[in-house]
Order: sequence, then C-alpha cells, then structure tokens
Amino acid sequence: MNSNNKSALVAGAGGFIGGHMVAKLIEQNYSTIIAVDIKPMKEWYQSFSEVDNEVLDLKSLENCKKAIRGGVHEVYNLAADMGGMGFIENNKALCMLSSLINTHLLMASCESKVDRYFYASSACVYAADKQLTPDNPGLKESDAYPAMPEDGYGWEKLFSERMCRHFSEDFGLETRVARYHNVYGPLGTYGGGREKAPAALCRKIITAKINKDKSIDVWGDGEQTRSFMFIDNCLEGTLKVFNSDFKDVFNLGSDEQVSINQMIKIIEEIAEYKVDKKYLLDKPKGVRGRSSDNTFITEKLNWSPTITLKEGLEKTYKWIFNEISKKENISKFTKY
Repeated sequence: MNSNNKSALVAGAGGFIGGHMVAKLIEQNYSTIIAVDIKPMKEWYQSFSEVDNEVLDLKSLENCKKAIRGGVHEVYNLAADMGGMGFIENNKALCMLSSLINTHLLMASCESKVDRYFYASSACVYAADKQLTPDNPGLKESDAYPAMPEDGYGWEKLFSERMCRHFSEDFGLETRVARYHNVYGPLGTYGGGREKAPAALCRKIITAKINKDKSIDVWGDGEQTRSFMFIDNCLEGTLKVFNSDFKDVFNLGSDEQVSINQMIKIIEEIAEYKVDKKYLLDKPKGVRGRSSDNTFITEKLNWSPTITLKEGLEKTYKWIFNEISKKENISKFTKY
C-alpha cells in the first residue's frame, strides 16, 4: 500500500501509549516515522524495524533538534517520567523534570516549522477540591482552574499545557492537547511500581490464582473512584483531537466511573477466581473521586469512547496472564 507522504516524530515511543501510537501510524502508512525514547531499546514495550528508532534523552534541546531532523510534519509528545500513584507520589522532582521535554520539543518544532504538535496531558491537572468524594460528577475541562493540581506530576502537566498554548499564540505553532484519564491495555507495564490500577489488579489476581492465595493487597479502602480508558479508544481519540480544527484542551477518557472494589469484582469474574481484600490504608491512593466529563468532546468532535471497562479488562487480563504464564512456565490453567 502506498504511503501518505506524512512524517511524524513520536516521543516516548518505547512507552506504553507511545508504542501503540507508532503502530497506529504504521497502520496509516506514514512515509517516515521517527520513534524516540530514553530507554535502551531492549526495554521498549514495542519496537518496529520499519521505523527510525532512536535512543535519546529529550530533556536536552540538542537531542530534540536531532530527533526532528530538520523537520517533520507532526510531533506527538507522549514522553514523560511517570507511573502509577505509588510512583508519582514519591518521585515529584523526576515528574517535574519532564517539563524540559515538552519545552525543548516545542522550541525545536518551532525552529523546524513543524505543521502540528500534540501534547499528552493528564487528568492529574484537575483541582484537588473538585475530587473530594467518590461520587464525582465528572470533571469538565474548565475545572482545572483555579489551579490546584496533583503535586509534582499534575503541575508539570498543567505548566506544559500552558507552554503549548503560548507557543501557539506567540509563535504560530499549531498545538493540540488532550488530558488522558487512566489509559490501560496490553503491551504495558504490570509490575515494578510504575503500573496503574487495572494492570496491577489483574497481576495481583492472576498471581493469587496461580499460587492459590486467597487475598490481595488493595491500596486505600477500595472506595476511591476513577474512569479508565482502553488504549484503542485513546489512540482513536488522540487522532480525532489532533486532526481537528479546535485548539481547546479536551478530556480524553471514559465517563464509566467505577470504584477500585468494583473493578476488582469485574476482574474476579474474568479470572473466575474470588479473592479477599486486605486494605492498606497507609499506601498512596490519590484523590477520592475522578471521572471524565465528555460533554465538550462529544459536542465539538462527535466522539466518545466505545470500549467498555469489562471489554478492555478482558483483553488486558488475557495479555498479562499470558505474560506471567510464560515467565512462570505455567500450563495447568485453562483460562486463557
């Protein structure tokens, strides 16, 4: 199939969302794709021989210029030093340093006259006083102000959003921003401290089943609520925002709000294995309630996620089960 003559840089290509984005652009027949990540390539979640893979630290302006190579049509900034709640609450300075990536990529993009620039922001930008109860009615884009975001990671994301806005206003760079709400799915991290709740809970229930354990640890009381977006919806929504004529910031997430306890119940049904829950009340648990209000993106772009949490968890559970089974050399379980 013929290429579409578009060229793109994907920053953070060795990460979970970045790897899936590279695969999506390959599927769309981009003529040139430059995939960049700070990690050694053996640690990338996905890599593709048909693209130009580079190991670079994009906190450096010179490396950003090197990555763009004098000009590409599109830049997707999906790079950040981040992880689940345990990581971001204990690594605030590292999270804040990711602002250098966005700042220097914006500068390099302006210099090279990039056509359009995408920045992956986060629901962590939202004001803490709007997330105090589990029955959160959904966060509108305007709820980010007056600013009181998640300390460290949330401030970095909000600052970087403003940088995109001001580079657009001051220098004419076409920028697009989406606030991701808890993206999950296969081909990502499910252990080691950077994993998010869906992957962590799938791993815990899988290992409990394998080891015939009857309980799992749960951070907090399990009543904290979130909405979770499957990776396929994330990619589709990202490209919808990217290719739109709207410069506004959009929520990109599901409005299917669940508690951690409810998600555990869904995974138990998938696993066909019930566990007792040991609540660790001293562990990081984040805000009490957070969900995406999708009114704006539905009205402006006629888009909303289509994959339910159960459908996405079934796919995620299957992949993690297979990964753990390979490592443990387990063949006695018939489920997946």
